[in-house]
Amino acid sequence: MVRRVLGDAMRSLNVSETCIADMLLAVSEACSNAVRHGGPANRYEVTAAIGAGHCDVRVADNGDGVPQMPPHFPPPDTENGRGLLIMRSVVDEISFGVTPGRGTTVHLRKNLSWDDDDAEARPRELAAV
Repeated sequence: MVRRVLGDAMRSLNVSETCIADMLLAVSEACSNAVRHGGPANRYEVTAAIGAGHCDVRVADNGDGVPQMPPHFPPPDTENGRGLLIMRSVVDEISFGVTPGRGTTVHLRKNLSWDDDDAEARPRELAAV
């Protein structure tokens, strides 16, 4: 559902499909991590804002906290462990807020590019999703 709502919102503003695909991949990875590491209920919250030339998404869970960003990809035969590196490779900014015992918030920011030629002609902003 998150992918559909965010993708539709970005498409309604004529954001480029490449930019949308990058952001949806990063958000999918963040949500997968929230389900996997977010605590016994596997509940998480996603908030998004589009405006001022970028898309900001926050994925918050109630888990113990995210480990540090790994310095490199794991070996090819490893099944897991690529999510944080994938997110980092497709967004312009990534940061983490960790509150011990209360969860982790992953903040993703992507600078937007547009599919049409009149990118400056129309305001492009959604307050929140």
